[in-house]
Amino acid sequence: MRWTLWFLLLLVAAGGLAITATFLYLNEGLPKISSLKDYRPPVVTTVYSDDNRKIAEFYKERRIVTPLTDMPGMLIDAFISAEDSRFFKHKGIDVLSILRAFFKNVGAGTIVQGGSTITQQVTRSFFLTPEKSYIRKMKEAILAYRIDRRFTKEEILFLYLNQIYLGHGAYGVQAAAENYFAKSVKELNLAECAMLAGLPQAPSRYSPFKHPRSAKERQQYVLNRMVEEGYITEAQAIAAFNTPLHIQPRRNWYLEEVPFYTEHVRRYVEQTYGQDVLFHEGLKIYTTANIEMTKIACEEMEKGVHALEERQGFQGPLRNLDGDQMEQRPIVQGALLCIEANTGNVKAMVGGRNFKDSQYNRAMQSRRQPGSAFKPVIYAAALDKGYTPATIIVDSPIVFQGHEKNAVWKPKNYNGTFLGPTLLRDALAHSRNIVTIKILRDIGIDYAIEYARKLGITSDLVHNLSLALGSSEVSLFELVRAYSVFANQGALIEPVFIKKIVDRSGRVLEEARPTQKSVIDSSTAFVMTSLLEGVVKYGTGRRVSALNRPVAGKTGTTNDLHDAWFVGYTPEYITGVWVGFDEESSLGNSETGAKAASPIWLGFMQRVLEGKPAHVFRVPEGVVFARIDSQTGLLPGTESKETVFECFKEGTVPSEPIKKPDAVIEPEDFFKLGL
Repeated sequence: MRWTLWFLLLLVAAGGLAITATFLYLNEGLPKISSLKDYRPPVVTTVYSDDNRKIAEFYKERRIVTPLTDMPGMLIDAFISAEDSRFFKHKGIDVLSILRAFFKNVGAGTIVQGGSTITQQVTRSFFLTPEKSYIRKMKEAILAYRIDRRFTKEEILFLYLNQIYLGHGAYGVQAAAENYFAKSVKELNLAECAMLAGLPQAPSRYSPFKHPRSAKERQQYVLNRMVEEGYITEAQAIAAFNTPLHIQPRRNWYLEEVPFYTEHVRRYVEQTYGQDVLFHEGLKIYTTANIEMTKIACEEMEKGVHALEERQGFQGPLRNLDGDQMEQRPIVQGALLCIEANTGNVKAMVGGRNFKDSQYNRAMQSRRQPGSAFKPVIYAAALDKGYTPATIIVDSPIVFQGHEKNAVWKPKNYNGTFLGPTLLRDALAHSRNIVTIKILRDIGIDYAIEYARKLGITSDLVHNLSLALGSSEVSLFELVRAYSVFANQGALIEPVFIKKIVDRSGRVLEEARPTQKSVIDSSTAFVMTSLLEGVVKYGTGRRVSALNRPVAGKTGTTNDLHDAWFVGYTPEYITGVWVGFDEESSLGNSETGAKAASPIWLGFMQRVLEGKPAHVFRVPEGVVFARIDSQTGLLPGTESKETVFECFKEGTVPSEPIKKPDAVIEPEDFFKLGL
């Protein structure tokens, strides 16, 4: 007996030492639970439209942290009933629940109930790996006990209900409520609460999207547990079980609303603040995007490009009977950008026909030759060099000899004709190439490039006379920004995509404060607007005169009809449209800016301005009006056959009346060699 007693004492002592050693070993590597006090989990960054509607979300874990007070009591009851019925009684570890779960699982022949407490699940989620081992379970038990002693039950529930994964990318009950039911967690009914409470054990197996029958069975289990625990009556459980559930298809905000716009915002925020801030820090990004205007832009873009494809017989990509794309054939692409005058707010941006097929933003990232849409830059520069709308330039053939042998450039007008002496206004209205080249040669290439920079064009520009014909590649964004200077009476207002960015703590990271920088004289801007109104009234942009309100704009077409443009504006909006193939091939016979791009512009502007009062372009100080001879550009005289009312910068009105028709024609050879 003595030896037996000593043996038992030694065994107990050895066991105690082993337990102590194990505890010390496990305790040494355990994390500090104090970090839970500063709970800052990854949360969703949300992007909003100009009227504060959600248009995109960015996240690695879709989580929206919600206070416990905003959660229905029956939701909390449902989770406690299903996951840890003795939650308010135990100290983080519940031996009785472990034994009960063991016997129920044995009886059912499968795992129908877990033994871990809610506190243990919090421990596992925050501090431990999901590995299944005795060491991990022991660590979990120690940490759960410590958490229960350090935190209130309500604080533990707050952590649990915001941290837990509930399937399909949803972390926490708020994200899950939005995912499955398209509503806030505070709006959930008993049936929906029970459905969510059934998910933690196996979110994939009980997914209402993929496995509605299993999800329904799990919901019934949760309701029965709530009855057993006294949270609801049998009648309430039956009524909840029979309540129809409207499981909503999971929304991808990023793709649904204004994807090209939000992708541009994403790229900017990630570049400025980093990927971790974008995807984890729950920013609220308020943009200037207008959802309705963007949808109109998409519709008009598709309608216009589809009409072009039908005219030219383009088929686009081949698809099989299921609608899946089989072979990628070149398809006509397009882009549209609309900026609000006076504010610089970018209201609509479409970078292509289908964001799912191609995320390449042709409004911002693509650079193409603008053709004649670049000419207003040259004409505005000329106005500040002493030219007026009444200046006469001879539209006649011209040849340039290069330094290399046989290097000859013979520019020509689009229709191959020459008009002779031409008013500057008419030259722009009818997009005369030769006149523009002669103007550029006169004012100087360096001066014209410097002028383009003032208007906001930053792309590399060729240093030769082909610049006059739009041979330098620019983005649609740059061109619309340049035209906005004319619309805003000489002020360059940097376009605004983002109004404000706020972090999860409510701190404003940045806020747009648009600055107006006067880059050209307001009188120059107005005269340019008047010239561009002429393009619409009787020039290449006549199609958009159907808008039936003051509008100024210019078409653009490149060599071989690779690109079609129309950039124009009203007192309210500056809008640009580009149409072309990504790989730069011909759009087809006669597919000019007037035919391929301006109908899209017109359709968009008609719809966004519908029902709004028409406004006129305001005349600034420094602009005067005078009647001139339509042939010579001089003041009317006895020889005048037709006169027109013209606008001038103050001090540039012709001072001499016409005396005879050839008095103002500058002598110039039909063919003139030069560089």
